[in-house]
Amino acid sequence: MTTRDTDWDGVRLHVVTGKGGTGKTTVAGALALALAHGGRKVLLIETEGRQGIAQLFDRPPLPYGERKIAIGLGEPDDGRDPGGDVYALAIDPEGALLDYLHMFYNMRTAGIALTKLGLVDFATTIAPGLSDVLVTGKATEAARRKKSGRFVYDCVVLDAPPTGRIGRFLNVTAEVSGLAKVGPIRTHADTVANVIKSPQTAVHFVSTLEEMPVQETLDGIAELRGIAGMQVGGVVINMARPAVLSREELKASPDVAGMARALASAGLHSTDTLAAALADELVEHARHVELQDSERTELEAAGQPIYELPMITEGIDLAALHRLAAELRDQGAA
Repeated sequence: MTTRDTDWDGVRLHVVTGKGGTGKTTVAGALALALAHGGRKVLLIETEGRQGIAQLFDRPPLPYGERKIAIGLGEPDDGRDPGGDVYALAIDPEGALLDYLHMFYNMRTAGIALTKLGLVDFATTIAPGLSDVLVTGKATEAARRKKSGRFVYDCVVLDAPPTGRIGRFLNVTAEVSGLAKVGPIRTHADTVANVIKSPQTAVHFVSTLEEMPVQETLDGIAELRGIAGMQVGGVVINMARPAVLSREELKASPDVAGMARALASAGLHSTDTLAAALADELVEHARHVELQDSERTELEAAGQPIYELPMITEGIDLAALHRLAAELRDQGAA
């Protein structure tokens, strides 16, 4: 590994997006664990109200508050690299608005009254961009927050909406342009945009090696590149299946007769049928590997750093998350 700690040295806000079904919440959780090393403190934020982080870390549903949920990567027998702390926060527009009113106007009580009257839901319904500003505003506030002159969190990981909505979600200034030309909402949106469109923020894409997720990832990268100041991060290939045979073996036609003889020598019955079924599996595996290679080449052509995480067939628990986090660290993503 180089002297740099990560490919994203200096990034304080890591935004993770991906097409539904690619495992973006799992990757966001693994990235948070990977970043929380050497005693570092990381905040993992959820925005979609699914309580995916709580389920991922086997915790009760998260309230609107920052709670410690895990210890990050570290070497237990090596005091030079202790595991840090991972905190989590499930953001909702209502809670973000109350925070906003409290921090900037000391109006938390008034905000609670507005919530009871249903005005928050009304406002975010007629102006959807306001909801995104409030949510991204909370994430950028956490990334900038200081206590006694030091940042409270070393990094913030934002489990963001899917790729198809990521440009609109992050381009907060444009989203509120029709809502507020001047005033506190516009000022707040500009402050949020200044953080998002700075070297402190990187947007990472999660994809699987399938046609639709790959195309959506490439479209998302192109969209963000069209927004001035937005920094595209890495591409995380998730749930990659390893090739069990070499490329030369995969190109060869299956020797059905030879497999039947080998099966017979092992004492198995119906060897011709078994050999034919195995040959079909080999052909299908070769086709799958070829498709994966093609999709991987498409992603590499985008010119962003590529990280690859394996398929974990046993399911994702905390041990599996730490395994994925270690992969990200080893590959220089965190």
